[in-house]
Amino acid sequence: MGQAKKQSPWYQDGLKFKCSGCGDCCTGAPGYVWLKPEEIDALAGLLDMEPDAFADLYVRKIGARYSLKEFPNGDCVFFDTEKRNCQVYSVRPEQCRTWPFWESNLETPEDWERTCEECPGSGQGTLYQLGEIEALRDVVKV
Repeated sequence: MGQAKKQSPWYQDGLKFKCSGCGDCCTGAPGYVWLKPEEIDALAGLLDMEPDAFADLYVRKIGARYSLKEFPNGDCVFFDTEKRNCQVYSVRPEQCRTWPFWESNLETPEDWERTCEECPGSGQGTLYQLGEIEALRDVVKV
């Protein structure tokens, strides 16, 4: 018996995205920005801090995982509200680097449409091909 042919995803022709720099993905409802140990090291290095000192100030432990702390309103601790930008953009975590190509945003065309309504850069700019989208989608499961 032959293997079932894998159905192509609904976005097989690609999706557009260009970061508008609005900061909407860094602000709003509380959530988690998951961190790997090497990301903690990179962030600490950028801020010229020891990783343990950085973690004490900016990281919270959630079960067995680590996440960036947030302000009480849900904004990322590294989002500059006056300049409307990320203070650690060059070493931002993978979760941030892979936005908006998260599994939760790609499940259905309706999920992507909601993402486009919330994020002005989604659906605009550079056309990402299927392979690029899949590679980004596989990095972090959000």
